[in-house]
Amino acid sequence: MPTTLLPRRVPRLRRLLALASGNWLARGYLAVFAVSLTVMFLSPGSAFAGSPLLLTAPLSFLCMFLPLDPGAEIEGAADVTAVAVLAVWFLLCALVNAAALGALVTRAATATSTSPRAPFPHVADPAEQKKTDMTGPAGTRSQRVRALLAPAVDNWLARGYLAVVAVALGYFLYAEFMLPDPGFAGIWPLMTTAPFSILAMAVSSPVAYHTSIAWSSPLIFSIGIALSALVNAVLLGLLTRRLRAREPHRAG
Repeated sequence: MPTTLLPRRVPRLRRLLALASGNWLARGYLAVFAVSLTVMFLSPGSAFAGSPLLLTAPLSFLCMFLPLDPGAEIEGAADVTAVAVLAVWFLLCALVNAAALGALVTRAATATSTSPRAPFPHVADPAEQKKTDMTGPAGTRSQRVRALLAPAVDNWLARGYLAVVAVALGYFLYAEFMLPDPGFAGIWPLMTTAPFSILAMAVSSPVAYHTSIAWSSPLIFSIGIALSALVNAVLLGLLTRRLRAREPHRAG
């Protein structure tokens, strides 16, 4: 490894660990994950053995491509090694998710502490006041929405994630409306946007049984997937911003 890359990666690793443990939300998430991981080891055949997979989504779903089964019985050295590797992978995914939650809390705290104090009220001209009432709030809301969604598109990592979700969702829509048997095409957008996509599946599934409109359930599912992807991309973008932030230099 080139020695020039090491000074860059060490501070980012420290910031990642600090974000993953420096606030109540991240620590609470890690505590819940620790309990689920303990359940996976103590009772690998139970219904809750797969809970670490859901808690560390969407990164944890990459292990679906590996010959590992978190719910299998542990027998022999090979199975013990496989479960240990899976647990380490879940831990890394949990640290990334906790750091993303930490970045969200840090952003909220920074926005609160740096918000400008409201100016002293003054009496404005009636025509000017009417114009401000008509255009001011809408412009402020629009700026807030753009600022809120900016982390989802202003870095290559979040944009790459959204591109992967777009491909998965596009394949689902193609299979749903163009192929005679879509099969399990919905599993790909579901995995790439978990855990929030679980809510989209929970909402769209009853619609398929209570309406005669065939396209309503895939439409609701797709909207839920898009919203879930946007939330994940914002969290990923906030984490990327925090990891890229430069530490202030101390005066010599």
